[in-house]
Amino acid sequence: MSLRVIAGLAKGRKLKTVPGDTTRPVTDMVKEALFNILGSDVVDSHWWDIFGGTGAIGIEALSRGAAYIRFTDLNRLPVETIKENLATCGFSQQAEVRRGDAFAMLKGIPEAQFEYLYIAPPQYKEMWSEALKLVDENPGWLSETGEVIVQIHPREYKEIELTNLQQFEERKYGSTLLVFYEKMA
Repeated sequence: MSLRVIAGLAKGRKLKTVPGDTTRPVTDMVKEALFNILGSDVVDSHWWDIFGGTGAIGIEALSRGAAYIRFTDLNRLPVETIKENLATCGFSQQAEVRRGDAFAMLKGIPEAQFEYLYIAPPQYKEMWSEALKLVDENPGWLSETGEVIVQIHPREYKEIELTNLQQFEERKYGSTLLVFYEKMA
């Protein structure tokens, strides 16, 4: 599957994929749907792509006018791939790439707030629910109107008891489910 930026400043730029099978790049259809849902709210927004992978979602957000993206990944190859993809698209100055354990970072004291937290971890390992629970316990990572977006296989989905977040939307595209959460009023 060839990976590319589908709209905005870097439209058409090809992105490298991470060598091996540790990541599952998002399809153009899912990217297009996600950014159609978010619309102009992406402009000037701050994101944390918690399981960065290739960086495709965050780079798409930057291409469409996001102000800043933090990418994190535990492994060296995705971190190097994200850095290369950012350079290819000319977005290195608007991004930060950290290598480390996402769960440990989410448990930390929030030193920044984000409009969007994007959770698309390796499949079938319950990592999405663990990350979501950590955000729920530590909601300071989210801005007042911030959203958590989870990208998983539909079979992985289950309702999770949350204290500070609530699900407000879900959309299924083939073998991908996007689930949206916001702070409770």
